[in-house]
Amino acid sequence: MRSKALLSILALSAVVAVAAVPAAWSAPKYKVLHAFADGNDGGGLYGSLLLDSHGNLYGTTNFGGPGGPYSGGTVFELTPNPDGTWATTVLHGFCAESGCADGGVSYAGLIFDEAGNLYGTTHLGGSSNYGTVFELMPLPGGGWIETVLHSFSAQDGAAYPYAGVVMDHSGNLYGTAYSAFELSPGQGGWTVTVLHTFTGRNGDGAGASAGFIRDTAGNLYGTTEMGGSSKDCGGGCGTVYKLHPLPNGRWKEAILHAFGSPGDGAYPGVGALAMDAVGNLYGTTSGYNAGTVYKLTPGKRGRWKETILHKFHAGAGGNSPEAGVVLGKSGELYGTTGYGGTGCDCGVVFKLAPGLKGRWKYTVLHRFTGYDGAAPGANLILDGKGNLYGTAKVGGPGGYGVAFEVTP
Repeated sequence: MRSKALLSILALSAVVAVAAVPAAWSAPKYKVLHAFADGNDGGGLYGSLLLDSHGNLYGTTNFGGPGGPYSGGTVFELTPNPDGTWATTVLHGFCAESGCADGGVSYAGLIFDEAGNLYGTTHLGGSSNYGTVFELMPLPGGGWIETVLHSFSAQDGAAYPYAGVVMDHSGNLYGTAYSAFELSPGQGGWTVTVLHTFTGRNGDGAGASAGFIRDTAGNLYGTTEMGGSSKDCGGGCGTVYKLHPLPNGRWKEAILHAFGSPGDGAYPGVGALAMDAVGNLYGTTSGYNAGTVYKLTPGKRGRWKETILHKFHAGAGGNSPEAGVVLGKSGELYGTTGYGGTGCDCGVVFKLAPGLKGRWKYTVLHRFTGYDGAAPGANLILDGKGNLYGTAKVGGPGGYGVAFEVTP
């Protein structure tokens, strides 16, 4: 699902680049901040961007870097210049060899702690080549230093993280690596604990690639791409779940929704869920025709009601969203699709706005052309002015992905 037609899109973007230059730069609401070229800056952008209080953006690439095109990717910073351009700085380049100790091939976004340190994951690398959780610390004289907090191994019960991590007030990190895990700091280093192992049996989910969101009570919410109670989809159509901490230190899972019923979606996207102020959850599915945007509303006795806010259809409106949605100040939702649009089938940026009688209005904000990016697959982020920032996996003048801004 995530890799569907990426190679064909990458090849097509080079062709579209020639024909689509005028159209790519004529859209007043869309701007490419940086086009990656598989040089020192890396290529392949699968994770969301991170915005700091000064307006700088941070992200990861999953290949390339200072070690050359076969390196394991980069952590980068984008800094706005007074003239409207953006400067790119590589904060860390993952090494070029498979199984490198510092990790490599990151599909994940980043988070900050209160001290300004960055945290993220790599899908591969580490001591066993099962992936890592890492920290990047800014140095007083400039530059950054990486520390691998944990290298996953066969003994962990978790491996190959695709999403990033979230942090609680005590500095513990939570993430998914097929299992749900917690990393706790201590004097002897960091300790990994598996909170839940997804089995795909008896209604449980399977394929936990999406990261967590965390509510004020410390509960964790996420999705699985497969599993659940449905007999369709050849292994289940996916779930939305909650992990609740118990007084004895263990965690209990509750399945909030299992996809696959008539009119329902299937295969939740790999992006994190969104939660509004009253506890409703929002997300996307990519399967059953062209995908959906859904809302889950908590009810009595732990039951949740699903509402389909939008059904995608193949064509100019976009389809098959891999990322989740982000909430605007007025309750509107913003997201991307990996496919659809016009021309190269490269995806769109969309807005869903609540209206009268529970209806939602769908608007396409931008259609990717290949030259300006293609196949976006990570959650968008919003700044205080309502501007959107995101990444496209491939496309751009160099063909290796872009970081972009959309002003709705």
